[in-house]
Amino acid sequence: MEPSEAPFAGLEFLGSAVLALDDHLLIRYANPAAESLLAAGRKNLLGQRLPDLFVESGELVDVLERGLRDEWEYTGRQLALARPQQCELQLDCMVMPLQTHVARLLVEFRKIDEQMKSEREEQLAGQQRANRELIRNLAHEIKNPLGGIRGSAQLLERELDRPGLREYTQVIIKETDRLQQLLDRLLTPNRLPQYGPINVHEALQRVRSLIMAEYPAGITIVRDYDASLPEITGDREQLIQALLNIARNAAQALQGKGEITLRTRAARQVTLAKRRVRLAIAIEIIDNGPGIPDEIRDRIFYPLVSGREGGSGLGLTLAQTFVEQHHGTIGCDSHPGRTSFTITLPVQ
Repeated sequence: MEPSEAPFAGLEFLGSAVLALDDHLLIRYANPAAESLLAAGRKNLLGQRLPDLFVESGELVDVLERGLRDEWEYTGRQLALARPQQCELQLDCMVMPLQTHVARLLVEFRKIDEQMKSEREEQLAGQQRANRELIRNLAHEIKNPLGGIRGSAQLLERELDRPGLREYTQVIIKETDRLQQLLDRLLTPNRLPQYGPINVHEALQRVRSLIMAEYPAGITIVRDYDASLPEITGDREQLIQALLNIARNAAQALQGKGEITLRTRAARQVTLAKRRVRLAIAIEIIDNGPGIPDEIRDRIFYPLVSGREGGSGLGLTLAQTFVEQHHGTIGCDSHPGRTSFTITLPVQ
């Protein structure tokens, strides 16, 4: 970073595109998100007049000149701007006056679709946190009566003379134990991560071995790894559990016959948890099964939502909890013949 750009160092990791302009609307600073948005390196942007970068920029010029003239904050909503030989961008533009020796205006561009996506993710995350908190509270309330039911069934079994009747008490005891295990899994996310270095490929190999042991025939697991990826920092056991939950769902959806692909790639200049990250690792688990049913596709990360009969609906919830604790994102794209879950985690 040049010395003249030092005042803007705090903008380097913002997810939105930010540029600083002088009196003549020449670019004096551009953060990495602006480089990505404008598809140009910082060295190529510096010294250029911002409106000249776009094919039609009359509305943008009006907003920028208001900011210079009035020294007041202005916002341009839903500006349609296009770079030469590139697709048109739908942007919101905020202009803020500056009083520095370097620049007079600070301009922030935000893609409208990304903004809507960010708002939806924030709303969904809040709703899911509320759901998990509600279920944890219910789990605590249910655990005590379950212990009493199990103890009573054991006492009753000792008093029964006919072996046939004891089958019923065994049903009570086994079902109580099953519910107890379910509640324990609901309460598991309360454990704080144990951070350390993680090789994602070693974690995926562990998951592959477990799935192959559960499904020794009929399922093929393809490995498509980028061997150059660095380690990440996180909880190794939680990562393995999150990946295993997704891979096991894929295997169950295939009903013992099909193909699962484990893929890793580098993701550069991405926004994770509202922060701009220079380098992240994207882990994909892809299967060629029937896809996720339409009626639950928007709710698959909610607790107790399952597309499989007898499923607990907790696997993806626990996976999402891990990702949130590690400042990453998890997403899904599904249609018949291809379902892909992608976990993106920052490299720190």
